[in-house]
Amino acid sequence: MAASLRLRGAASGLRYWSRRQQPAVTSLATVCSRSMASKTPVGFIGVGNMGNPMAKNLMKHGYPLIIYDVFPDACKEFLDAGEQVVSSPADVAEKADRIITMLPTSINAIEAYSGANGILKKVKKGSLLIDSSTIDPMVSKELAKEVEKMGAVFMDAPVSGGVGAARSGNLTFMVGGVEEEFAAAQELLGCMGSNVVHCGAIGTGQAAKICNNLLLAISMIGTAEAMNLGIRLGLDPKLLAKILNMSSGRCWSSDTYNPVPGVMDGVPSANNYQGGFGTTLMAKWHTWAIKDAWKVISRKRLLKRFTIGLVPLLSASPLSAQLILGW
Repeated sequence: MAASLRLRGAASGLRYWSRRQQPAVTSLATVCSRSMASKTPVGFIGVGNMGNPMAKNLMKHGYPLIIYDVFPDACKEFLDAGEQVVSSPADVAEKADRIITMLPTSINAIEAYSGANGILKKVKKGSLLIDSSTIDPMVSKELAKEVEKMGAVFMDAPVSGGVGAARSGNLTFMVGGVEEEFAAAQELLGCMGSNVVHCGAIGTGQAAKICNNLLLAISMIGTAEAMNLGIRLGLDPKLLAKILNMSSGRCWSSDTYNPVPGVMDGVPSANNYQGGFGTTLMAKWHTWAIKDAWKVISRKRLLKRFTIGLVPLLSASPLSAQLILGW
């Protein structure tokens, strides 16, 4: 199954704590007795742009950490701070029964869990494994099956808010998994985020993230185009942003993460777009959104919607046609 997971990975109403039906699987019941208050070590795998500040917020709340990153230099400041740094995800699993992973791609997540030195090689029964990577929902579901076979619990918990929210501890976590384990996950995730939402079964956290990112991309493109048009028509960019943000065009992309340099401080556009959200990742998530849409919307309806929006754009601009068809 691990081999098939690697192959797939390579090819590849929200509400707070709601009452749900008792899961059919009862083998996970033993993990529900975990102490909610214990400050036992927490494993953290992946301390990059997002994982680094997330792990630091756990430290601020008194949790000792067991750290691993594929790039040893990323672990140095944690080692200097007295945290344990180990040489593989398997070593993390050997030392901690609560592990958070924050990785860039589905392939990275599969390797961290199912690889030769992955978490599943040494995971303890009853462990809680929380994956905050943004990956393909199908990969999350397959990983959950493998984790369950080892007597542990897997939850997908992707985040929204970016590096700034990760630093300030104001991330939004969208959590998919066994409802009875949500409180245990919330104990940890609440140290890193201001909103922790249980979305449903495994994969629904990733589904919510895909929908969020789809809307974010649309609003960011719209904000960038509107700001660019206004500037070319002679408007001061700060004034235009102020007008948009007191009008019906207001959105997160305009009032919190404006893409135009000089409009606001503390955002990627004010720092030569360093630490921003890459268009390559956005394109990846849009690919997932389209793929998932094909699964749940009839092809005839989806093609009609696509054509209605695409034809006018292609007709208006040969360049747009080339860019869209190329993507």
